[in-house]
Amino acid sequence: MTLLTRRRILMAGALLPVSNVLAQTCGPITPRQTEGPFFKTNTPQRIALSEPGSKAPRLVVAGTVLTRDCKPVKGALLDFWHADENGDYDNRGYRYRGHQFSDAEGRYRLETILPAVYPGRARHIHVKVQAPGGRVLTTQLYFPNDGSNPRDSLFQPELAMKMADPGRGAFDFVVGA
Repeated sequence: MTLLTRRRILMAGALLPVSNVLAQTCGPITPRQTEGPFFKTNTPQRIALSEPGSKAPRLVVAGTVLTRDCKPVKGALLDFWHADENGDYDNRGYRYRGHQFSDAEGRYRLETILPAVYPGRARHIHVKVQAPGGRVLTTQLYFPNDGSNPRDSLFQPELAMKMADPGRGAFDFVVGA
């Protein structure tokens, strides 16, 4: 093959569409983690988990459920639960437990409190995420720069929320749907 022919082939290839080559990806699927011993089924559908009379700082966590190719997942189930302001889980009722569904743009919003740290664990929020007809993703969300993170063997930095301020967190879930 002559240099001129090789150059023409390379030039022709440069003019081909690159949409498949540069397909947008949202990165890896959100890492899975244990659900722990405190998961309960049949939680109430609600966005606000805050309980009357709690003096714990308020927290809002918002984000989007996305596919690997960055498409929003409408109607994804998100089931949240976490410890209360004393580090205890309600195993008889549904305090600080609830589920919701992502909107048409894949967005969710959770209104709750800052969960307490308890022995052996960093501050965290449990969540199960499931796209319609998809596999359940069970994971946990953590708080960046929390002093208990290094002591928690389950802590993963990629599961730390982005915090605009102490009361507002953001996290986008990437699911395999």
